[in-house]
Amino acid sequence: MVFYFTATGNSLYVAKHLDTELISIPQEMNKTDRHYKADKIGIVCPLFELDLPDFIKDFIRSSTFETEYFYIIVTYGMHHGGVAERAQEFLESIGKKADYINTIIMLDNAIIVFDMEQQKLLEPEKKVDEHIAMLKADIDACKHEIQFAAEEEKTFYQGFMKMTEEYGRMYSFPLYGVTDACVGCGTCTRVCPRGCIRVENSRPVYDYTHCVNCMACAHACPQNAIKLVCVKEPNPNARYRNPNISLAEIIQANQQK
Repeated sequence: MVFYFTATGNSLYVAKHLDTELISIPQEMNKTDRHYKADKIGIVCPLFELDLPDFIKDFIRSSTFETEYFYIIVTYGMHHGGVAERAQEFLESIGKKADYINTIIMLDNAIIVFDMEQQKLLEPEKKVDEHIAMLKADIDACKHEIQFAAEEEKTFYQGFMKMTEEYGRMYSFPLYGVTDACVGCGTCTRVCPRGCIRVENSRPVYDYTHCVNCMACAHACPQNAIKLVCVKEPNPNARYRNPNISLAEIIQANQQK
């Protein structure tokens, strides 16, 4: 049993290699009673600002996992900042514990910082499938390990936190603007994992109350009509979806029911 959250398909791609029973976290969050039982239970999610996304923490905090082996896999694109150790600390703070926490480097899809066309050129050297096979072997063998944070990653995390304290986050709300290229198709409403977007008069309208800044809407827009307005994008014409994951799969994972 693997619970996952995906915005552009990276985490879903990993989850599909680890188990056959895949459960969408955004959809499970709509349930009031969340008690799960299986021999192995895993969570696969992306790194947000060098940590587990807050709403993934909310899911873990408010769910009960009855299992002999609990693991977390975090996808990231440049630095993981020692997230595995912090994730275990978070779990212990709420009376839980993981047997295995690891990360996997993939294409970084944060359009706030990166040019997606340049990132795509780096994808082959990240050896994603090879790394997934290593993770799966560990999990199949019920390996017990919390990824060690190298000094470089600890230093990067400390620098990031200091910068955030001094200058604040790299983004602010409202995040997005919609150009005249929009055709009112509603794709953005269906890929949003928190139900933040509705269509009025053939135009998307945002309610940022529960927005997690996953950027799924911007990446999935078939007209590339959704642009960041809180910062200048490195390449506003470039977007990304994991080439092994279809738009239909992301919609199926995130559409609110």
